[in-house]
Amino acid sequence: MADEKVQPPQVATDPNYEKQAVGAAATGLSLLDEEEVHQGEFAHPTGWKYAQHKFLFWTLPWYASPKFQLGMVAFVCFMCPGMYNALSGLGGGGKQDATLADQMNTALYSTFAVFGFFGGTFVNRIGVKYTLAFGGIGYCIYALSLLLSVHFNVGGFNIFAGALLGVCAGLLWTAQGTIMISYPTEGQKGRYFAWFWGIFNMGAVIGSLIPLGQNIHVTTNKTVGDGTYIAFIVLMLFGAILALMLCNASDVVRSDGSRVVLMKNPSWQSEFVGLWETVRFEPFVVLLFPMFWSSNWFYTYQQNGINGSHFSTRTKALNSLLYYLAQIIAAAILGYLLDVERVSRSLRAKIAWVSLLVFTMVIWGGGYAYEKTYTRATVADPSFIPTDWADHGYVGPMFLYFFYGFYDALWQATVYWFMGALSNSGRRSANYVGFYKGIQSAGAAVMWALDSKKISFLAEYASNWALLTFSLLVAAPVIFYKIKDHVDVEEDLAGTDETLADVLPPEKLAA
Repeated sequence: MADEKVQPPQVATDPNYEKQAVGAAATGLSLLDEEEVHQGEFAHPTGWKYAQHKFLFWTLPWYASPKFQLGMVAFVCFMCPGMYNALSGLGGGGKQDATLADQMNTALYSTFAVFGFFGGTFVNRIGVKYTLAFGGIGYCIYALSLLLSVHFNVGGFNIFAGALLGVCAGLLWTAQGTIMISYPTEGQKGRYFAWFWGIFNMGAVIGSLIPLGQNIHVTTNKTVGDGTYIAFIVLMLFGAILALMLCNASDVVRSDGSRVVLMKNPSWQSEFVGLWETVRFEPFVVLLFPMFWSSNWFYTYQQNGINGSHFSTRTKALNSLLYYLAQIIAAAILGYLLDVERVSRSLRAKIAWVSLLVFTMVIWGGGYAYEKTYTRATVADPSFIPTDWADHGYVGPMFLYFFYGFYDALWQATVYWFMGALSNSGRRSANYVGFYKGIQSAGAAVMWALDSKKISFLAEYASNWALLTFSLLVAAPVIFYKIKDHVDVEEDLAGTDETLADVLPPEKLAA
């Protein structure tokens, strides 16, 4: 990000400030979290971005603080990918026949894979603000193309919209992930995920209420109405505009006075070289690649193989709502558990890995019992009656779908947290997240293409359970041997043109 960094803050006059700052850094807590009442003791730069205001009994975080910026990014994702998830969660992009949505998603994830993989380069070169804003535009065009397809034969435009969204989403999610894992201190990364994931998925929950309310009496399986698509388009556009209100990463100052590690003078050449340097710095990261590949593989089966094929329109909307509500609950639980300081970070990583393996066996093992009850042929039969929430026997599938959403958040949380535990550098984190989103999307593109070929639901299910288990086993060496209790700032500065003076407050440099 080429912007000049803000001037170093003035040294706080309170003689206890240095002791508090060093102590907070050692425990991984920011001063804001450790002692909210000592607001006057922070060494803030001057300017409106760093002014603090009180609301009733609360002191609000300053505009250029990690908390405020993460909140804004969360609401951008609430409006854009959150609404997209609500639309996709209906199965087939809200359409009765999932073929068009499969083709659009194949194009989407194909371009997503390329631009996601190299997304860190774009984020580091042009900044998180413009990357996010450009990314939001693709979601509006995608929803618009689905609306047009209801009334016109615009197959070419639909495929283009899917491919464009892949470009935009790759950039948006890389910028979002960079903020989420590099802005907070080491002891806050789990809860930052919980806050973001909760707000983001609330978009999908509220988005699911739109088709649920409009189709409350539709007990058959049919395409949603125009009003549903129009509501999604308007909300997505608002999210893209909101992204322009973010500040640059170079302006962000944490509550302990430190800043995000960046390149002061990035070039396209330095950032493409940075991709290789990221792998060279931690070659074991490649063992996380199967987890990246698996992380969106299961959406196709869950959205089309279960929700889109077996349920009435109103029940699909309810299932989608419950799926994303489960994600909020899971993120809140796991996010805070990952930050429990009484347990060392290296041990927390091992516990998280074992827990995720257990959940994989239990939830996906339970899914097999439901998978055996139907096939593509049975749901395609004209005599098939889709399951409605008023039907006897709905409760079991409802809870299964709920726990599939719960599991999704567990998987995403642990992957993000593992990446965040490897580095605190904004530059390196952007590349990690780019690898994650690119490989994730390549896997999704393959799965959407397979679904468009109408492979059996059982084959889709089996591929999910096997791939998730395999990827956890491959990742074990990273979790057990590479995640440390603390990453020194000198390690994060390696490969950048910054020094300690650029990222630490004066009082810490003097210590």
